[in-house]
Amino acid sequence: MAKIYGSHDNLSLEQIEIFENENNIKLTKKYVNFLLKWNGGKVIPNLFMIFNEQGPSVLNVFYGIGDMYDNLTDFIEIMDERLPVGFIPIGDDPSGNVICLGTKEPYYGKIYFWDHEQEPEDPDDMSNMYFLADSIDEFLDNLYEDTEE
Repeated sequence: MAKIYGSHDNLSLEQIEIFENENNIKLTKKYVNFLLKWNGGKVIPNLFMIFNEQGPSVLNVFYGIGDMYDNLTDFIEIMDERLPVGFIPIGDDPSGNVICLGTKEPYYGKIYFWDHEQEPEDPDDMSNMYFLADSIDEFLDNLYEDTEE
């Protein structure tokens, strides 16, 4: 089980509802629970497999809601014209790639990896999006440590 550290201030359901209204999105219950419990932060273990040909990546940080450097609202604005409709960035790796949460069907609740090095001109072209997990909980459960020293 992943351990989150460096979390931000605790959130209330009301703060999350305000965030959802301001950003015109409906977060999944599992992601709301994640925000209520941790509100972003770093994680151990922090490796995840994109897919076999692509290899692993490192989760740098999960974004949170509120007055902080890794502010979810700021990253939604930064990535607005770059991600396909129906996805928000919820974290990143050290190379500038983004971990995304689907906010519309058929991707609702699913976690994807957005590869900035393969960014297409049309943001709705998902050729640089790689499925990681069916939920935030599954994504956390799939994180692993580097055993090769």
